[in-house]
Formats: sequence, structure tokens, C-alpha cells
Amino acid sequence: MTTGTPTGTPTGAPAASPWFVRPPSQDPVARLFCLPFSGSGASAFSAWPAEIDGAEVCPVQFPGRENRLAHPHYGTYEELADSLADALAPLLDRPYALFAHCAGAIPAYETVLRLAERGLPAPRRLFVSGQPAPHDAARDRMLGLTEPELRAELESFVRGRGIEPRPDMIDLGMFVLLRDHAAAGAYRRTEPARIDCPLVVLHWRDDTDVSAEDLQGWRRYAEQVEFRVVDGGHYGFMDAPAELLAALASWR
Repeated sequence: MTTGTPTGTPTGAPAASPWFVRPPSQDPVARLFCLPFSGSGASAFSAWPAEIDGAEVCPVQFPGRENRLAHPHYGTYEELADSLADALAPLLDRPYALFAHCAGAIPAYETVLRLAERGLPAPRRLFVSGQPAPHDAARDRMLGLTEPELRAELESFVRGRGIEPRPDMIDLGMFVLLRDHAAAGAYRRTEPARIDCPLVVLHWRDDTDVSAEDLQGWRRYAEQVEFRVVDGGHYGFMDAPAELLAALASWR
């Protein structure tokens, strides 16, 4: 595992970046970068605390959604990982970890590979939640849905969050989701490439989309792989349950 401050990484106040909805603080003890799922943005973490066990929570905002709706879509997961590695580089001057849910776990994994290629510090942990391993990603149930079925899924998700889905809201959500969906469908990794950090795989006990068995492929992606089961459904992470926060406090 690479340690220390990489050459060219500034140690002063981080520059403002569109990748973060709030500027990372200048001198946190550690940072936890959080990546959202397909069709969503940094607001998926709006119920999360500002810190977890002293580590600053840094929700990542992908281009082409929410306050970055006017920015060009990232295109492919590989292009997203390249750009995100650039955005993270100035912030890796202290211990950090990554958390990513569902399809967000794939660009998170690809980003960790690119950070290693650039000689930048590795995360202390990569947490992946409710997402099969990269070489199994093509089996995602959502990838087989038609556009009307995706729309129905989006409406169901919005209702599940206690919001009545207005047509304009769903239209905007579909604008984002279809582009993210295309990126997920285009992604291919046939052979695992190991990352140089411990991997924690989180399974949601009541997840009807992804089973514990679906997650076993991650065993091939790191020397140290830990599996944890947490109570809740597929989107339970959004409510920042105490059991999840305890798992995310374990890496330092």
C-alpha cells in the first residue's frame, strides 16, 4: 500500500471542486468519499452525518445531475474513474476510504485502480454496498429492463422515499438514469484486477435485488475481503442506519 503525500499534492486548503457539494475541510483527521448509485447524485447522502468517527464525509457529485445537470455526462465508467481520480488527487494527503452503493461501486473500484497506476495513496478501505463484483456487473437485473419498466422502478423508488412522483420529476430522473444505465450496460471486465487495499462488502439483509450469493465474486478483488450483513433494504444506506455507520467507523 502506498503511503505518504504524493508529489504535487497540495497540503493547504483544498480548491473548490464541482465534484463535491460542499468544499472538503482543510484539516480533517480523515476523509470518507461517498459515491452514489445510478440515476442519483450526492443528495443520496443528505441524511448522513458530516463526520463518522472523526472522518469527514465527502459525498461525490457525478457530472450530469443535480447541481451538475448542465455538465456533460461522464460517458463511461472508465472515463468517470479517470476524471474522479484527478478530482481526488489533491485530497489524498491524509487517511481516506471510499464508500459506494450499487452501481456506484464499479467506478469506485475503477478509480482505486487508477489511483494506484498514478502512484497515489491507496484508500484504507473500499466499502461496496449492494453491488455484484465487476465481472458479474452485466447480470444486474436493471440492465434487462425496458425504458417503461425503468420509469416504473423510478416511480416506485420515489414513492418509497415518501414523495409523490410528479411527471416532471420523473422526466428529469429518467434523463439522468438512462445515461447512467447506458454506462452500466457498456461496462465490461472479464477478469478481476486486485486492488491494494482491504475490501469490505456490505449486504442488506432485506435486499430483494442483490443476494448475499450475488456478492461472492468480490472475493477475487483484494487480498483482504470482509463481508458484513446489515439490516435494511437495498436503499437502506440513505437513512444512515447506526449499524452501517458502525461498519464505516471501523477502518481507522
